Amino acid sequence: MIVALDVPDSDKAISVIERLGDDIKLYKVGFELFVSGGPELVRRIHDMGKEVFLDLKFHDIPNTVSKAAVAAARHGVFMFNVHASGGCEMMARCRESVDDVCAKEGLRRPKIIAVTVLTSLNNERLKGELCVPHGVTAHVRHLAGLTKKAGLDGVVASSQESAMIREGFGKDFLIVTPGIRPSWQPPDDQQRTATPQQAIRDGADYLVMGRAILKHEDPARAIEIISLEMLTA
Repeated sequence: MIVALDVPDSDKAISVIERLGDDIKLYKVGFELFVSGGPELVRRIHDMGKEVFLDLKFHDIPNTVSKAAVAAARHGVFMFNVHASGGCEMMARCRESVDDVCAKEGLRRPKIIAVTVLTSLNNERLKGELCVPHGVTAHVRHLAGLTKKAGLDGVVASSQESAMIREGFGKDFLIVTPGIRPSWQPPDDQQRTATPQQAIRDGADYLVMGRAILKHEDPARAIEIISLEMLTA
């Protein structure tokens, strides 16, 4: 389970981590929080004995992304992501640069994963707004194939595509699944969601949850219920 720190500043993020205690090891730091707290927040989280999934979805020319990836590796994050739609060269250059700097500087190599299709998109938006001629499932399969070819560790994909990815790319290809919604929570702005139990059955390795936990009246209790649901899968 990865808890998304969907809070506006470092103090609130640290408060969440303190409140959840030993229950959670891995936290996602996204755009808002990283812009607010910066690398110093990542250091503070590490000092608390926790790990960071840096969710900045790098998407730019290969040279720019490879340099950002090296910076992420030097921050000691457990995992970070790029957009698969940036292309195979961008992803491969990113991996190569990270492999090189980690070998030279004795750093732990972070997991590098690629975002396939955002969970806020569905077939209609993908075709109508982005002019992708095929549907979500086919596009996710294509982007996952590019990710595998580039040598990355896995993908970010919704539960609805996880079974297909697991079957097509093997057990060692990581699947990080957002859009996880326990039965008590509405889907909000995400179109392709699943329960924790369904996501595990579909082959997900990591489940990303934010609002379901942080907005619960008792976050620790929410984690307990979700964990039990994961175990029943």
